Amino acid sequence: MNNYKKYIAESLGTLLLVFIGAGAVCANYSLKMAGGQGAGYAWAIVVFGIVVVAVVYATSYISGSHINPVVTISFLVTGRMDAGTAAFYIISQLLGAVIAGFFLRILFPDAVSTVHLGTCALGKGVEFWKALLIEAVMTFLFVFTIFATAVGRPPRVLAGVAIGLVYLFGALVASSISGGALNPARVFGPAVASGHFDYHFVWWLGPVSGGLGAVFLYDKIFSGKSAEK
Repeated sequence: MNNYKKYIAESLGTLLLVFIGAGAVCANYSLKMAGGQGAGYAWAIVVFGIVVVAVVYATSYISGSHINPVVTISFLVTGRMDAGTAAFYIISQLLGAVIAGFFLRILFPDAVSTVHLGTCALGKGVEFWKALLIEAVMTFLFVFTIFATAVGRPPRVLAGVAIGLVYLFGALVASSISGGALNPARVFGPAVASGHFDYHFVWWLGPVSGGLGAVFLYDKIFSGKSAEK
């Protein structure tokens, strides 16, 4: 089976997501350092939401457009994907994210020790458990939307738009607390390239727990049938 096409699609999709999304944070910082006003962190989050929509439509017919380890883990634990394929999906996603991070390091060297290449950080004065909680809640809503619009039923034409909008609004709500990642790969790539891993577990444990809660709720209550193999 030519799964390599799916792995490449996952890697490229995540690369695009991280490069453009985290790159918007780096570009905003560079503009400010050059004397410009910049567009603010909210602008970078809007960019993330738009990129999610674009990548979903671009790669869904190839790999399902997970572009997020949480989505892949949700498929794995509910029997929708075997362990080997899931492992390669996650490896592909993290590889794409890391490549994007090092591209950003080359393009924005001044952003390495300042905004850490756009990786997420706790808000000022925010305790780690609050950041973990908001990441879990927002990712719960994000993953539930994915399963309700594109997985548990025949995909709708506007599924990508719904997924992107939920990601955008979820990230906006969480931005001042946790940075609004909702995706471990989005944090992992820039973190590797910048060497910034403070409280890194927050952006794994929070999204994964929220995603698992969403998929189990969907399967047990809303799907009307058991998980498909």
